[in-house]
Amino acid sequence: MASFSSKAALVALLSLLVTFAAGARPGNFSASDFTADPNWEAARATWYGAPTGAGPDDDGGACGFKNVNQYPFSSMTSCGNEPLFKDGKGCGSCYQIRCVNHPACSGNPETVIITDMNYYPVAKYHFDLSGTAFGAMAKPGQNDQLRHAGIIDIQFKRVPCNFPGLKVTFHVEEGSNPVYFAVLVEYEDGDGDVVQVDLMEANSQSWTPMRESWGSIWRLDSNHRLTAPFSLRITNESGKQLVANQVIPANWAPMAVYRSFVQYSS
Repeated sequence: MASFSSKAALVALLSLLVTFAAGARPGNFSASDFTADPNWEAARATWYGAPTGAGPDDDGGACGFKNVNQYPFSSMTSCGNEPLFKDGKGCGSCYQIRCVNHPACSGNPETVIITDMNYYPVAKYHFDLSGTAFGAMAKPGQNDQLRHAGIIDIQFKRVPCNFPGLKVTFHVEEGSNPVYFAVLVEYEDGDGDVVQVDLMEANSQSWTPMRESWGSIWRLDSNHRLTAPFSLRITNESGKQLVANQVIPANWAPMAVYRSFVQYSS
């Protein structure tokens, strides 16, 4: 017959196994990034800006996106440290996040979009969320209680982006002129990000590579006057390409927004 101490040890072991099987994990982030669910990774989350805001005071961020308090971002935004921001090439990517260790956590996944850069990470993966996104991980009525925690452990995973009703959109940046063209690329389903943009001038058969200016803004410094309309070809992280034929018209203007007729399948 097993002794009382042996039984207690067995019960403790079984309890530990059940705990890990349920998806629980240590309360403190460690370099091992351990998480019991293989589909989720460990991270830490903070929040900034107004408690129910979109993060930056100007509703923008280091990716160059505008009005992130409005659809489709809807304030569900986050700064990402370098493994998430990827020197700007992570801009627009979508992640599900959830918290389980704080009493106010709902445990339900919420989707956020990388729109800004986190310069002061506290973990290998650090989501500095908008107040809205941080509070969204809480149980009903406990948003403020969760925000008062300040820094919490979370789990995350990359998910496809989906922007219903929207096509890939191009915002011509201020300062663009006949020999300098800069454009912000927005609302890409699927990967959500852009790793290369190429431009084709009118009456041309060749693509000219643009270079990343900052965030999700791409630029072309030309040695001649560019001839519009322009076609733009974008490549996402998975290597999939889309071509928006003559999406920038002959009479284009800086600060104008041009919506294409193309979209990635999500």
